[in-house]
Amino acid sequence: MSSILKVIEKLKLNLLNIEDVPESFSSDVYKLTLASGDNVFVKIPFNKDKLFREFQMLETLKGIIPVPKVLDIWYGDESTTGALLLSAIQGMPCTGDMDEKLSFQIGVYQAMLHEVKTPGYGYHVTDGFKLLHQNDWRLYIKSNFEKWKEPCKEILDSKLYERCIVRFDEAFSALPDPDGPCIVHMDFRPGNILVNGNEVVGIIDFESARGGSSEIDFTKVNRYIWEVNPRTKIPFMEGYQSIRPMLALERVLPFYDFYDAFSAVVWCKNRGIEKNQTFLQENIITLRNSVGY
Repeated sequence: MSSILKVIEKLKLNLLNIEDVPESFSSDVYKLTLASGDNVFVKIPFNKDKLFREFQMLETLKGIIPVPKVLDIWYGDESTTGALLLSAIQGMPCTGDMDEKLSFQIGVYQAMLHEVKTPGYGYHVTDGFKLLHQNDWRLYIKSNFEKWKEPCKEILDSKLYERCIVRFDEAFSALPDPDGPCIVHMDFRPGNILVNGNEVVGIIDFESARGGSSEIDFTKVNRYIWEVNPRTKIPFMEGYQSIRPMLALERVLPFYDFYDAFSAVVWCKNRGIEKNQTFLQENIITLRNSVGY
C-alpha cells in the first residue's frame, strides 16, 4: 500500500476511493475513483522494463485497437519502479460464455495486433528498443529454454524433466519458419479482453508484449478459449483471416503449449511456489500431457 500512496502523491491525484485489483498476477493494479467521480487505474509494474514496455506498446497501439489511454506516467525512484495512470474502459473481462460473434471479433483484434510491425524481434527497455541476439526468434526461444532447465529440474520429478528435454528437441526442430516481427501480446487470454455486452471494448495488460512471431500468441487462446468452448475456434479463425493469413497452427500449438507450461513452472518458482501452487500444478499437468507421462 505504501507504493500506491507514493504514486498518488507524485501524480497529484485527488481521490475519493482506492480499490485493489486482485486478478493482476505480476504488477500491482489499483482502481481509483477521483474526486471528479471518474474512475482510473494505476499500474505499478514488477520492474522498470515492464513500465516502459507497456507505455510504449499502449502509445503504439493507440487508435489501432481499443487499449487504455496513458493519462500520466511516473518514472519511479530508488524504491519504486514507477507507475502508469490509465483510463478506465467501460467493460468486464471476457471470462463468461463466448458466442460466435464475440469470438469472431476477438480473432479480428488479435490479427490487427499482429499486423503492427516492430523494428525487429525484441522489446522496449528504458533506453529504447532492444533487439534479440542476432535478431533471431528461434535462437531466443531456444536460449530461454536453456535458462529454464535448472530451475525446472529442481521442481519437476526426474522422469518428467528428462522427457521434457527430449520433447523440446523434437518439437523445436519441427517448427516452421517464424513470421514477423510483429507485436505479440504474450498473455492474450479472456482475462485481458474486455467486453461490454457482446462487443469487445478493450485489450489490456501489455507489460510482456514485444516484437515476436505471431505463433506464440495462440497458446492461451487455444488453452483458455478454444479448449474451453470448441465452437469458438472456427469463428475466431474466420475473424483473424479477415485481416491476415493464419499460420499452420497444427505445427506450432503443441510446441508452444509445452514451452509455455515449462516457462510457467519457472515463474512459479520465482514468484513463490506456495502461493502459486494451483497454477504450478495446472502447468505440470500440461507438461505431463505434452510428453505423454
